[in-house]
Amino acid sequence: MSTTLLRVALQKSGRLSEDSYQLFKECGIRFDYGTGKLKSVSSNFPAEFLFLRDDDIPGYVEDGVADLGIVGENVAVETGRQVQTVHKLGFSKCRLSIAIPRGEVYNGLSDLEGKNIATSYPRLLGDYLAGEGVKAHIHQISGSVEIAPSIGLAEAVCDIVSSGSTLLSNGLKEVETIFRSEAIMIAHTDLNADKQTLLNKLLFRIKSVQTAKFNKYIVLNAPNNALDKITALLPGMKSPTVMPLAIKGWSSVHSVLNENEFWENIEAIRAAGAEGILVIPIEKMIY
Repeated sequence: MSTTLLRVALQKSGRLSEDSYQLFKECGIRFDYGTGKLKSVSSNFPAEFLFLRDDDIPGYVEDGVADLGIVGENVAVETGRQVQTVHKLGFSKCRLSIAIPRGEVYNGLSDLEGKNIATSYPRLLGDYLAGEGVKAHIHQISGSVEIAPSIGLAEAVCDIVSSGSTLLSNGLKEVETIFRSEAIMIAHTDLNADKQTLLNKLLFRIKSVQTAKFNKYIVLNAPNNALDKITALLPGMKSPTVMPLAIKGWSSVHSVLNENEFWENIEAIRAAGAEGILVIPIEKMIY
């Protein structure tokens, strides 16, 4: 029996940490997680989890200390480490944006020419400005970026934005989005065969959970003379399941449908004669 463990680096605190832990929980992978822990071995999957600062994760993965890591895409790109992105996870979405004092007029990127911009992401900001042909002075600071204009350090900032409330509370307004980010899974570029096999098993679980989130199980009652029309609107994974009801001339239709497609088709489904429509969450979905 193989004793190989997949070493996974996770952010030790914050929203990304919580979302990552929830993902593994939904994948049926159990491990101890909490404040102060540095590492933990799963009780039911061959994996060891390391709890690190988010900025350190790409370096640990590049060096092979960790096989995998979950980080914001912005962090992976900013650090410039040689790692491979193996999967986008769809949570912890945010954007990296330029903001200026709320009372100032903004006409476009040319307004930033020669200005001082404070940021924790000099690589991303520098690449963006260079691509747009704008020359500005980038001041790298590690935290409290939003305060820079009010203390005279810079005329603008470039920082991570989720809701925008932090910018507003500091008298700033968002004027340019330069990068959109979400949580990604990164991997060492040269995993051995055993660890690649474990990674494939993990990705299979993750994709099954993710697919389920965007699909719903649909159950409805339909008159038999409308079955063709209704089933055409509910294609399912292969085809809908149709079962006769105790009431003559009626059937129960079961199907799986993308949630967006369901809302687009709901009026047509009802107009065709469907009744008693139930929409049920799916925990896992495997093709």
